[in-house]
Amino acid sequence: MSWEPVIGIEVHVELRTDSKMFCGCAVSFGEEPNVNICPVCLGLPGSLPVPNRRAIEWITEIGLALNCRISPVSVFHRKNYFYADLPKNYQISQYDVPVAHDGWLEITVDGATRRIGIERAHMEEDTGKSIHLGGGGRIHSAEATLLDFNRAGVPLVEVVSRPDLRSAAEARAYAQELRAIVAELGVSDARLEEGSIRFDANVSVRRSGSEDFGTKVEIKNMNSFRSLERAIDFEIARQVDVLEAGGVLVQETRHWDEEAGVTRGMRTKEGSSDYRYFTEPDLVPMVIDERWQDEIRARMPELPAARRARYRGLGVDPQTAGALVGAPEAFRRLFDEAVEAGADARAVANWITGELVAWARREAVDPSTVAVTGAGLAELVAMVAAGELSASAAKDVLDGMARGEGSARQVAESRDLLQITDRGAIESAVDEVLAEQVEAVQRYRSGETKVVGFLVGQVMRATGGKADPRAVNELIRAKLDEA
Repeated sequence: MSWEPVIGIEVHVELRTDSKMFCGCAVSFGEEPNVNICPVCLGLPGSLPVPNRRAIEWITEIGLALNCRISPVSVFHRKNYFYADLPKNYQISQYDVPVAHDGWLEITVDGATRRIGIERAHMEEDTGKSIHLGGGGRIHSAEATLLDFNRAGVPLVEVVSRPDLRSAAEARAYAQELRAIVAELGVSDARLEEGSIRFDANVSVRRSGSEDFGTKVEIKNMNSFRSLERAIDFEIARQVDVLEAGGVLVQETRHWDEEAGVTRGMRTKEGSSDYRYFTEPDLVPMVIDERWQDEIRARMPELPAARRARYRGLGVDPQTAGALVGAPEAFRRLFDEAVEAGADARAVANWITGELVAWARREAVDPSTVAVTGAGLAELVAMVAAGELSASAAKDVLDGMARGEGSARQVAESRDLLQITDRGAIESAVDEVLAEQVEAVQRYRSGETKVVGFLVGQVMRATGGKADPRAVNELIRAKLDEA
């Protein structure tokens, strides 16, 4: 019998608020250790927390974007555990009454779309950061550990999926879609390399057709989408090997070793009873009424799924639509402006996701500073369609536009890139070449049709590369076939 993976993802999103969740300390990445701390985020005696209103607004926005129900009254709890990077020895979190619950998110893998359930999205505070010296940065082999509490107390949203994912590829697609939503909302930097969005995967396997869940293993330390997929694939194979060999799996937390490409055991997995949850006595319940939800909903941007559907409706193919959704905001705005100016949506999308994105990356410039306008891009697309610019010349024109040299036509004229579209001039050049290339003409009329390419090249050389190659090809074939 075959095995079926059962996967759930826990996503931790650091919010980009100016201050921490329960105090006024700044939220800032890359500062010197332990400069953004105070008695509240260090949990010193007598200090009292005050909730960050903006953070509550933003988790509500995340919940609405994930099609969740919003709890009209939500409460904070104390989650008790004892790690060195948790200064209070408890974390202010949520337990049975989270801000958002019972939502869903759709993903598409290999052309198939599936709806993945969202169990909950709850608000909590982040921990500090442990820095293990020596031993490859692992606690078990480190010579010493340093603690940086700048991150302690940063607003953290945890989004917990239901165990609806059935492959590592689906898990990756889910993580990418959720990150895209968070980034579009603007509530987080959502940068994996900085830890502002982090993924933990809960993985088990069961016999195909079984409704019972297997033993769940949690995987941590996956700092890229590629790592997430690799770690889950490895863990699925490891669990199947253990079970087929007659072994027993243990509910535990495992660490993904990126270099070795394996998961390694860290500790046995705690249950909710181990955390001894109880209501946070220093915080009153939060009231998130319908009026507040409506205000938040009204200012939400167009989300990735809706944007993809709109692009598809304009004729953009699915792959390019997905790439355009992931493009910088400035380029997405450029697309809308170009289409509004009358340009073909498919052509504009191809130019933006292909040449323009590549140009910005190659030149290492901020997309918002690129000088191309929607009207200018529409003009470029129209000139290519009209045969005024060859594909290669159009790339040069785009380069000039991006550098601020003017409109598409101005750049084409200043760089001498306009194609010869006058049919009489092209025909004259064709006649001259055919008169000179007698041998090639005879070869064609003897059945060697591929010689047309050589003749087209000769005409293009004679016209300095400015003749419309399609017109040249048509004229050459017509004249050669006359006899």
